[in-house]
Amino acid sequence: MVHVRRRPLPPRQLASSQLRHNMNWLTLFGLFAVTAMLVCYALEKRSPWFILGFAGACALGSVYGFLQGAWPFGLVEAVWSLVALRRWWLSRGSPSE
Repeated sequence: MVHVRRRPLPPRQLASSQLRHNMNWLTLFGLFAVTAMLVCYALEKRSPWFILGFAGACALGSVYGFLQGAWPFGLVEAVWSLVALRRWWLSRGSPSE
């Protein structure tokens, strides 16, 4: 049996290879959730629908936290989602006010 020795990857290729290796569907889902939170939060003053979008993105972040095994993160994101839902409801001028 012939042992073939591989040359080490240059640092740039090594980083790229590690990034591809570490990027799975759960990580991409978490990245999407956090990006959606950031975008909706930045645009909240433009429309109440962005507040609702922020609440939905927080709910996605909560799901990510629980799926990833970081239940405290999932719990906090669930609370943020409820807070944002309340803010959205109040921003609509609900008849119960």
